[in-house]
Amino acid sequence: MFGASIKWIMLACGALTCTMMYAAIAPHAMLQSTFGETVDGHLATLLARNWGALIVLVGVMLIYGAFNPAVRPLVLSVAAASKAVFIALVLSHGDRYLQTNAVVPLAVDSVMVVIFLLYFVPGNRDSR
Repeated sequence: MFGASIKWIMLACGALTCTMMYAAIAPHAMLQSTFGETVDGHLATLLARNWGALIVLVGVMLIYGAFNPAVRPLVLSVAAASKAVFIALVLSHGDRYLQTNAVVPLAVDSVMVVIFLLYFVPGNRDSR
């Protein structure tokens, strides 16, 4: 069941991940709405836009992997690692961001990491 659904799971997760284009287009607004803070300066804006673009690239990889079974292990590994690092970094600040809208991407990314790792459980892979 899981293996047969992975294509649709990856498509949905990829599309959802691509919504972070918001960070590349309007980094100050995204940071304020998600974390309740923003960054100042040209370099901070550049890095926030780059962060958003890299997240979108992970989303595009998930969509690509949905249609190309041969690359799924790599794509799911990179996506799970990227999302796990984000979760760890946010949680490393204690409860500072748990009182903000950041709990939404934390929760969604946590679910995605678990789903992506389930793909590697023997018997869960399907080449469709």
